[in-house]
Amino acid sequence: MGSTAAPLKLMREPLKNGNSIDHLDYIDVTPIIGREYPAASLKAMLEAPNADEQLRDLAITICERGVVFFRAAQDDLSIGEQKYITDMLGKLTGRPKENGLHVHPLYNDPNNQPMADGTNDENIYVINSEAAKKLYATMKDRPAATEPRDLGHEWHSDSLFENCPSDFSFLRMESTPPAGGDTLWVSGYEIYDRLSRPYQRFLESLTATCAQPVFKSACEKGGYAVMSPRGSPLNVDFEFAPHHPVVRTHPVTGWKSLFAGVGLHVSRIDDVTSYEDSMIREYVLRLITRNHDCIARMHWTRGACAIWSNVCTLHAATPDTHLVDGIRTGVRASGIGEVPYLDPASTGRREALGMPKF
Repeated sequence: MGSTAAPLKLMREPLKNGNSIDHLDYIDVTPIIGREYPAASLKAMLEAPNADEQLRDLAITICERGVVFFRAAQDDLSIGEQKYITDMLGKLTGRPKENGLHVHPLYNDPNNQPMADGTNDENIYVINSEAAKKLYATMKDRPAATEPRDLGHEWHSDSLFENCPSDFSFLRMESTPPAGGDTLWVSGYEIYDRLSRPYQRFLESLTATCAQPVFKSACEKGGYAVMSPRGSPLNVDFEFAPHHPVVRTHPVTGWKSLFAGVGLHVSRIDDVTSYEDSMIREYVLRLITRNHDCIARMHWTRGACAIWSNVCTLHAATPDTHLVDGIRTGVRASGIGEVPYLDPASTGRREALGMPKF
């Protein structure tokens, strides 16, 4: 009789959710992605006797649902507490001990927007729809103003240009325009699961170059130093061209996710021809646009927050605030996780949960 091979063991045991935040009312934004807490207070969570337990369960929930929204204005939360929450979400779920919060490479740029109180913090990136145009003035290949923008280029995972990209990001909106300015998140888990098995195997064999040369050109033009290190001893100097797996394993859930296949920070798919590169990225983008049930959309209100896992989601801002003469401003902190990897023992989300393929 032939021997049966033992099943592969995951490199990291998936974390199990507890019940410490079960008392919080929530609404799942869609069956696939997103959860909204309409009245929960992050400040109250921090002040609870079991704060670490609650933050750990929140982190696992984020990794399972992709993104969570806190709708009630979190006005009593300080910048320091926002940074602390972002850092602890990663620390409580197994982030490398030497890693912490990301530092934006262009923090020294004089166009870097200060926070509402006029101060700056190297671990806080101020989201400002107008200021960003000055910060990235050296960005090449901007489309002509007479052409409609290809919003497919807006999709991205934070800090993909780093050797160790972001794990969790936490954005709190300070002011909103009269209309527009929404943010969308797409589930990398579900996009992976929508691939046929041969295509899954094919994309699992690929890596992508995630180069972002704009940082070097901005520093040289502005005459200032790039920030280094940036949340990890592996994120240094002008090393902004890592090769990340197109499909990666989420270390918290053990599920496979489409990761570096498309978007703002992906410059090309490695080891394929130019036409094949274009074809693969167009196909991944087509999966996103054809499967809008994989997308959660946040219409921002003042003081609302979103916290997401960059490992299993891509997100895209909607650049339409100029139509209403509005400016959207917010403050974002991002943690830095591990070097992305694909665990051969991992499975897709649907398979892991015993769900039907479609």
